Amino acid sequence: MYLQVGQLLQNQSDIGMILQTLFSLSFIIYLFYAQRIQAMSMLRAVEGTLRKVKEIRDKGRSVSIEAVKEASEGDYDPTPDVERFLEHFFISPTSLDPAGIVGKMGQLLNVRENTFEAEVRAMAPKASDSEVNNLENLLEASLALNIYYKVIRHFYLLGKKTMNIYVIMQIHMILPMIVREIEAYSRALQAFRDGTPIGDSVGPLVAARLMHGHEWSDVAKEMVAAEVPYNGRTLIVTKAKGPGGSVGKPGDAIENILNSRKGRKKVDAVIMIDAAGKLEGEPAGGIAEGVGAAIGGIGVEKYKIEEAVKEHDIPMYAIAIKQDITHVVAPMVEELYTACDTAVETVKRMIDEKTKEGDTILVAGIGNTVGVGQ
Repeated sequence: MYLQVGQLLQNQSDIGMILQTLFSLSFIIYLFYAQRIQAMSMLRAVEGTLRKVKEIRDKGRSVSIEAVKEASEGDYDPTPDVERFLEHFFISPTSLDPAGIVGKMGQLLNVRENTFEAEVRAMAPKASDSEVNNLENLLEASLALNIYYKVIRHFYLLGKKTMNIYVIMQIHMILPMIVREIEAYSRALQAFRDGTPIGDSVGPLVAARLMHGHEWSDVAKEMVAAEVPYNGRTLIVTKAKGPGGSVGKPGDAIENILNSRKGRKKVDAVIMIDAAGKLEGEPAGGIAEGVGAAIGGIGVEKYKIEEAVKEHDIPMYAIAIKQDITHVVAPMVEELYTACDTAVETVKRMIDEKTKEGDTILVAGIGNTVGVGQ
């Protein structure tokens, strides 16, 4: 009996030594190869995301080719032209000498817009203006997906080639936020193809509700305006011309409207309505009030608006309709649609509180007017 107990203890001691040895070896291996193991783990995560992004990119390419083909003539195959469009790039002007950079940027953006429009019209010559705008938006969404895919692939392949953890970490850390934007662009494909409003359409939708039933006229490229009487005041409501997907030139529109009032009753206030990013924890469709030019983008149109308002010494107010990055280019959700009604009432309340009878107020709905008419 004592011999059996002794043999059991000896076996347990041997197993313990083996386990301790294996643990020590594992610790030593991890000590020397921890960074490489971590890099391989992150690379696998990036690789999985890259496959998912490739599927979304390919879907965008297919939807774009199909939409252009439906709007084209005969047996035309738009595949080569669409693929060429998806490789388009934009070079910003130099900022070494900042004087005049806004004008340079504006000129380049105009060339870019005209080039895109000309290419779409060449691919779909019988398409209406609204259809051309929607196709252009669709192709730009596909172009953005293509850029996302190529950038992620670049860092993945570079990290795999060098096994440099700092190269891999650059893309791995921001991947969750990038994927949210990619998924939003993926949902935008169908919206632009079908011509349905997106989250960024809240500004034009508010303006459309204010100007509905009133005569409108063109005031700038792809921009319209209408005079609307309200509570003893005159509202000049402007937005991008719909229902095709376009943001128009709100800077030119506001500048033209203010300049056209010379010798007449001047504009007493400007109110701008636009979509705005919300913080985590805030509800989609929340309304916030402030001052300043409520408009996104590179800044060319914002500069024009601020300069025009400063020249005429007019107070400028802003209304923001909050939404997540996943809502901006995706089809408009119910919360945002309902928020537009609240925004209309907010505009009216601001007019009652900040102006008096006889005043003229310029109201600008900023954003992509896809699916939103006058």
